[in-house]
Amino acid sequence: MHPTTVGLIQSTVHVSLQRVLRFSPHMSSFSIEQARFNMVEQQIRTWEVLDQDVLDLLFKVKREEFVPAGCESLAFADLEIPLGHGEHMWTPKMEARVLQELSLRPSERVLEVGTGSGYLTALLASRADTVLSVEIVPEFARSARTKLARAGIRNVDIVEGDGARGFETAAYDAIVLTGSTPLIAESLFAQLKPGGRIFAVVGDPPIMTARLVQWTAPGSRVTRGLFETLIAPLRNAPAPRRFEF
Repeated sequence: MHPTTVGLIQSTVHVSLQRVLRFSPHMSSFSIEQARFNMVEQQIRTWEVLDQDVLDLLFKVKREEFVPAGCESLAFADLEIPLGHGEHMWTPKMEARVLQELSLRPSERVLEVGTGSGYLTALLASRADTVLSVEIVPEFARSARTKLARAGIRNVDIVEGDGARGFETAAYDAIVLTGSTPLIAESLFAQLKPGGRIFAVVGDPPIMTARLVQWTAPGSRVTRGLFETLIAPLRNAPAPRRFEF
């Protein structure tokens, strides 16, 4: 996609969001819960998310508490809410679908690359034993720590750094990349435990595919394509070598 076109789309989305925020009245507790229910029933169930534990979690972890200030009325909308610094929250249906596909167990450790708003972090932490979330934007890391603490979620460690090619040397049962990447760094696979899996959106605009890659045996991996999407790139993501003539 041409950079000018991308800029026009982002500008249009920004103007549209401002209009929604300007004319949206304060939502009552009832309307918030009705909006949450509609999100689950109309957006998420229809996107092949049928795991009842995942659906129940979406009622427990309050998405409106993790969106940027002033965007609460958009918390349940089927759109990517801007966070600043060129980053966006995933749509609610993508968050739920990825959580379902990971099939996390209470004993598992998760590495998240890109904390963003902290909402996906909260969902992961609610299903796993511990989550280490690496965020390259200090502002996001500070904000997410505050929101997670306010939500009473204690099994998360947020560190500022670059995790595009892995982080330190610990091993994990699941690794989640929240930005797209042309390819998955081999160093990330080195941090997977046997049977572990990596979720990543792989490709270049305009064609990207969400993939779940599972370590099945030394040197052996199984890759499943989940769905097509288009999200912002992971900062410092590895790129394939280009042929030069």
